[in-house]
Amino acid sequence: MPIIYVDRYFLLNLLIDYLLCLLSARVCGLVLRRWRYALAAMIGAAYAVLVLLPDFRFLGRTAGKCAAAALMAAVAYGGEARALRCGAVFLCVSAAFGGALWALSLAGGYPVFDARVLLLSFALCYAGLELLFRGRAKLPDRPRAEICLALGGRESRFMALIDTGNSLSDPATGASVMLACPHALAPLFPGLDLGADPVTLAALPSLAGRFRLIPYSAVGGRGLLPVFRPERLTVGGEERRDLLVAVSPAAQGDGFEGLINCETMFHN
Repeated sequence: MPIIYVDRYFLLNLLIDYLLCLLSARVCGLVLRRWRYALAAMIGAAYAVLVLLPDFRFLGRTAGKCAAAALMAAVAYGGEARALRCGAVFLCVSAAFGGALWALSLAGGYPVFDARVLLLSFALCYAGLELLFRGRAKLPDRPRAEICLALGGRESRFMALIDTGNSLSDPATGASVMLACPHALAPLFPGLDLGADPVTLAALPSLAGRFRLIPYSAVGGRGLLPVFRPERLTVGGEERRDLLVAVSPAAQGDGFEGLINCETMFHN
């Protein structure tokens, strides 16, 4: 019977679980929240050690495995716009890793907790998923930028699609306007329904002087959008003072929660 060193086993599972959370986030196009993935990985590593102990082997049953996976997914991706989808991707990535791990252990005659088998399995899983999703999503054709907004001591981070079709600007000042969906802006305005009617939203007493309305025209029609100027805004790590932010439920899609004009990326 092979000897298992608990400390090494914990650290190895910690590394693998962190990489699985990170890879799943990349597949979903999320803003990377590494501390959350590290915390989820610690939960996974602790679970892996517990199921080896005689008093906790009941955790290795199907219900225990499902509960541990659900807890890890909730810690890693809870609060994301598509949290359930992210959790499903995490389960699929973990299953792919498990399949590669089992195949390599059978082919090489090594135990499944051997470090060489674990790391090689992850490398194969990562390479396969990179090829699969790069070919399907055509990521080079969908450039994105990480957005960070700060307002009233609160902060929000999300990905924005760099869109050639977004030419929205403030008619009063000429400033460019980026679009963000209500979910992306929710951390800045806790407790408010940012998806409400624009006129109603701009008239709320708690937001007096914060929002104003600007007209927009799109293929689907015309209307008004509530806009505001954040205290701080960065695009890809570069601080920008020339941009306003408009609330638009339509400004989200696969891997992004905002839209920004490509011309503003190179304008200071």
